[in-house]
Amino acid sequence: MSSEPLPGQAYPLGASIQAEGVNFSVYSRNATGMELLLFDGVDDVRPARTIKLDAERNRTFQYWHVLVPGIEVGQIYGFRVRGPWAPERRLRFDSQKLLIDPYGLAVAVGQDYDRRAAARPGPNLGHAMKSVVFDPGRYDWEGDRPLQRSYSETVIYEMHVAGFTRNPNSGLPAERRGTYAGLVDKLPYLQELGVTAVELLPVYQFDEQDCPDGLSNYWGYSPVSFFAPHVGYSMNKDPLGAIDEFRDMVKACHRAGIEVILDVVYNHTAEGNERGPTFCYRGFEDDAYYILEESAAQYSNYSGTGNTVNANHSVVRRMIVDSLTYWVTHMHVDGFRFDLASILSRDEQGRPLENPPVLWAIESDPALAGTKIIAEAWDAAGLYQVGSFLGDRWTEWNGRFRDDIRSFVKGDKAGPRSAAARMLGSPDMYLHQEREPGQSINFVTCHDGFTLNDLVSYNEKHNEENREGNRDGTNNNVSWNCGVEGATDDPDIEALRNRQVKNFLALLLVSVGTPMLLMGDEVRRTQRGNNNVYCQDNELSWMDWSLLEKHRDILRFTKSLIRGRLGMDIALTMDQMSLSSFLTQAGVRWHGTRLDQPDWGDAARLMSASFTNLSKTRELQIIANAYFEPLSCELVPAVDDDVHHWHRLIDTFRDAPHDVTRVEDAPRIEEMQYEVGPYSVVLLVRPYVTGADLPAETAP
Repeated sequence: MSSEPLPGQAYPLGASIQAEGVNFSVYSRNATGMELLLFDGVDDVRPARTIKLDAERNRTFQYWHVLVPGIEVGQIYGFRVRGPWAPERRLRFDSQKLLIDPYGLAVAVGQDYDRRAAARPGPNLGHAMKSVVFDPGRYDWEGDRPLQRSYSETVIYEMHVAGFTRNPNSGLPAERRGTYAGLVDKLPYLQELGVTAVELLPVYQFDEQDCPDGLSNYWGYSPVSFFAPHVGYSMNKDPLGAIDEFRDMVKACHRAGIEVILDVVYNHTAEGNERGPTFCYRGFEDDAYYILEESAAQYSNYSGTGNTVNANHSVVRRMIVDSLTYWVTHMHVDGFRFDLASILSRDEQGRPLENPPVLWAIESDPALAGTKIIAEAWDAAGLYQVGSFLGDRWTEWNGRFRDDIRSFVKGDKAGPRSAAARMLGSPDMYLHQEREPGQSINFVTCHDGFTLNDLVSYNEKHNEENREGNRDGTNNNVSWNCGVEGATDDPDIEALRNRQVKNFLALLLVSVGTPMLLMGDEVRRTQRGNNNVYCQDNELSWMDWSLLEKHRDILRFTKSLIRGRLGMDIALTMDQMSLSSFLTQAGVRWHGTRLDQPDWGDAARLMSASFTNLSKTRELQIIANAYFEPLSCELVPAVDDDVHHWHRLIDTFRDAPHDVTRVEDAPRIEEMQYEVGPYSVVLLVRPYVTGADLPAETAP
């Protein structure tokens, strides 16, 4: 068979294996010429072969394509694109820069890779990332399928793939630390903890050099590809091996009953602003892939990172949907959390759209019908859509849950009313939309901000190690150090911090909605007050496995709460039921220190509610005291007080192991008053008896 290139075809995009060889296809509307470069090695400064594409023979409409016989899986390649350098006309072609394939399934990063070489004038062949041909059909899934677990059965654990096992004290061999394989080794820990889904910080190939000099981009919110898994998380750093290692991880998670949700970044790329490097998108078609300012010479920056992806351009919209369906179809992931999802609602001039095409395309795509789709419903330019994100399927990171629960536990003014609404699934935000209770993703902490330990240990951020003069990261942490800034040996302060941590965990795991925990919060992992560890790939941000012993009390408490939520039907959540119907059936009543007399004033520091679980087997009363003194609270009477007594499930003021118990072991409460200790949460339970309820009050 001749090795001479054939014209090829426009579809499918990317590098696809054909009977005759490999077909390459990319989009570029304004290019005047294009070259496909084939390499023998990732660090090669010269291509082994250069194939010039002819505008007549190798172009159909706005797609450039060629079929190359004699090459196969593992071939390293890239493109050079000719065209005008005219930023004022929205054109930034640079024929000296090597570009990776926008649809490339694997990316190779050599030892000589240098981000700066892609930003300065001149060629960068020996310092560039390169694409690698891959056939996604060559894998044995052994019958594996995405789990499609309901939200009512879901407890999410947000984690960093590498940071989870990179610490030497993880107990893993050095070659498995910080890898997809290492996560598999730790699945028994996650199973024992009780979480049902892992939400992985970005695993799409990203630029580790996109950060201050001398540091490393750790979080991964700097994508260069929307199809290739990050090769740095592979044991052998082989781009093709990384794909199968990732799939092995997904398959193992599913066998362990754990879903895999990916944190995805479709709002910006690692190419930065107009002075940034040229890796891919700007070199193919600048104004298609990015939102540009009216002057055209500058990038719009709704992401806070220098550029903004033009998500509602027809070509980019298709790429995003194709990326998502690829990760579901060929990588078997269970869901996606969309970073700064509100950017996806902006048009090509950056204006918010009432019906953004890309968001509706994701919502309605049949390949994604059983997939969890979670929006971070805001962006860095002030567009805040929590409570109003479009569609029927989209769930939302409930940022107001985080802020209002923090404010209440800290003891701020007007805390109880707002916190009460968050605990009920935020009816003030969602009731009018007839959303399901599980569509509110509740969290107190996430990767961005303080850990739970630091939330009760620091009043101020301490980000000096980021080398940005402590200017980065939010100043609004709604935190309280409990008396001393940072670590302390004071036993009273440590006892208070332990109690506050338990209070946050208890309120999170009993509230209406889908709970999300941050990696390590179950053992009080600290970042020493740094609330923006995006560039700290070190022990500051890694999981510290020694804490399992040091804070085994908190770990035990967390496991018990999760088991209680999922196994004992005490959680306020339900699928396929509107929030309003749910609240009506739960029969929620609000109290203060006296029954049915809640205090929502600025000076109030207590909230109490009674309700039934949806199976109508148990009645529960929760009381949360954010005051510095104990408060005596009335308990709801039963139809027959001689038979149906309250039993104590949780009391965070009590010492372990009496702070949380199983239902069958819960001690009986003889009195109809309960003294709730300062800064503590109590949960009581008893068998439900028809007729015990008074008229329900479903909203605070």
